[in-house]
Amino acid sequence: MRNLYKVIKKVAYKNAENLPPWPPVTFRMSGNTYYFPFRLYLKQERTLDEPMIRPEFAYVAENLLLRGGYRKTHFQADTITLYNVSTMGSVFTGKCESLDLNGDIFTPKIVFRRDKQNIPEKFYFHELILQSLLRKKLNEKIEEILNYFNLNNIPQDFEILGKKLFLKGLWIKHPQTSNIYLLVEVKTRKASTKDFQQLQNYMSEFGDECKGGILIAKDFPRRINIPNNIMAMKYSFENMDYY
Repeated sequence: MRNLYKVIKKVAYKNAENLPPWPPVTFRMSGNTYYFPFRLYLKQERTLDEPMIRPEFAYVAENLLLRGGYRKTHFQADTITLYNVSTMGSVFTGKCESLDLNGDIFTPKIVFRRDKQNIPEKFYFHELILQSLLRKKLNEKIEEILNYFNLNNIPQDFEILGKKLFLKGLWIKHPQTSNIYLLVEVKTRKASTKDFQQLQNYMSEFGDECKGGILIAKDFPRRINIPNNIMAMKYSFENMDYY
């Protein structure tokens, strides 16, 4: 593991197949060509050169091994792992190199019909996209969520993490020796009784460390019994340009 960086901004470039530094990649078997329109601008925070094989990175190794064959483009390390990395090496005081690109940029849009999809500018709406959008919104509502589960006496440095292999949702974790989890199940459609049961099954796998669950869906039936340990939230799109 070399160096620690902070993401400053994310940019999507049009005609990125003509931009440096990576040329398009064409696979001989399928004939498909891939290029890289989405770029991250990074700022180096620390200088370090650490081996991946060490106790603090056990979770990272687990995630990489489990998710390797599931077409996932990223993995999320545990909060404790990130805290360890932030103390390693030394503070970077040099000047970061930058690659100035002059291409036109675009904002990716969501479409709700498959025939309208035009990757990378328009993506068909599905659960993983909804999860990405909700992570920011849940951060904004963290105080309301903690009050609902009577956790408002705990410092509000929870982190909303990506899903682990056996979960089909997000999870909120508090970084302390005795972990505190809030599991989040996301449905693009109207929720059903089975969805509440599914979330409770996930919660039971975490035992006493799980203090509650959040089910987020497009809508909920009028007559449905919501368990006391689950918070039900609706999502909606407002003031958005979608198709």
